[in-house]
Amino acid sequence: MGVENNTCGNLIFTYGTLKCGFSNHALLQDLMRTGDAVFKGTYTTVEKYPLVCGPYRVPFLLNMPGSGHQVWGELYAVSDRGLGRLDELEGTSRGHYERLPIQLMPIGNVNKENEDESLTCAAEAEAYYAHRSYEKEIWKRNGRKGLRIYSETEAKGYVKRKDRPQNLSFLDQIRIFISSPSD
Repeated sequence: MGVENNTCGNLIFTYGTLKCGFSNHALLQDLMRTGDAVFKGTYTTVEKYPLVCGPYRVPFLLNMPGSGHQVWGELYAVSDRGLGRLDELEGTSRGHYERLPIQLMPIGNVNKENEDESLTCAAEAEAYYAHRSYEKEIWKRNGRKGLRIYSETEAKGYVKRKDRPQNLSFLDQIRIFISSPSD
């Protein structure tokens, strides 16, 4: 599962293809092998957020607290070097995603009858949110309905980056998706 070192000080919440068993998890496995990431557990967001699928079944968390559901995912402690590799994958410098704070709680502490008890175990981390330049449009395109978890069902139609049209940028692919009619 990775050997934690003192440089793994960044907490990153993964909710989509970076999770164990999904297409981009190989990056986290590589980071764990080199000591640049450590799996910390399964968590859920404290607040509700929209989790939607975009073009090619790519998952997006939208920075719209109060909408959607509490989202389930995995928490990793990551080194600065590992964070750079995750930022590259998520296209933070290209306007694909933004890495921003998020409040989480361990799945084992979810207690619907006594939420105050659950919140005492909240953790501050960061997550990759859809870039603000298109988040509202992608929420609308998804009928303002979100997912609680990105599962194998949602991932069935996922298309890896290398298998997508190379003549269009990812932002172009998002614009086409947003402007197309809903299924």
